[in-house]
Amino acid sequence: MELKFFKKSIPTFIFLALFSVVVIPVFYQLLKVDEKLKIYNPADVNPRLVDFSMKHITKDHTIADFELTNQNGEKITNKNYKDKIYVADFFFTRCQTICIAMAYNMSELQDFYKNDDDILFLSHSVTPIIDSVAALKEYADRKGVIDGKWNITTGAKTHIYELARKSYFAVLDEGTGDENDFIHTEQFVLVDKEKRIRGYYDGTEKEDMEKLKKDILLLKEEYASQ
Repeated sequence: MELKFFKKSIPTFIFLALFSVVVIPVFYQLLKVDEKLKIYNPADVNPRLVDFSMKHITKDHTIADFELTNQNGEKITNKNYKDKIYVADFFFTRCQTICIAMAYNMSELQDFYKNDDDILFLSHSVTPIIDSVAALKEYADRKGVIDGKWNITTGAKTHIYELARKSYFAVLDEGTGDENDFIHTEQFVLVDKEKRIRGYYDGTEKEDMEKLKKDILLLKEEYASQ
């Protein structure tokens, strides 16, 4: 009796197995909410970091065009980062505090993504008068910078400080970029292929670096699904 019941039940078991394999994943995909990184605009950022003229902007913010000089004396512009995801920060070569951890973590990220052509890095000196091309080159050699992957840059101080305050919103909006102005921030900023800000991270914290890696993966998945 039991054997006869089992034989009659085989088609049912097969049906349930096929149902589980085919139908359940479909329902999961229908119910799944796509996880995407936030797109940051001036209105989304701490108001103290945003220029008064920009605080009302709620959409379409992008990093402004820039022209800087890297460790090899080469001109670096936004065109070098066209269609790339990149991580930006602000530092100076003589810094003996937060920049040490920041440089170490940026170097670790560079090594992690060294074979991923989609990911680049960009560091801006906040003491450009001191950080000559020669100083940047020596610093880059010490930190193991890979040319073409990570640009360590200098340029006009007013230009760099305006980028920090009006494009990346990485520092307090206090100062004009004059000779008495000085900014110091641990922020790493994640920028997507459309030059939009997609995340902020503490460049001195390992936990934030792990989050940054996860967010970069989400961003790459977002582009892959387009």
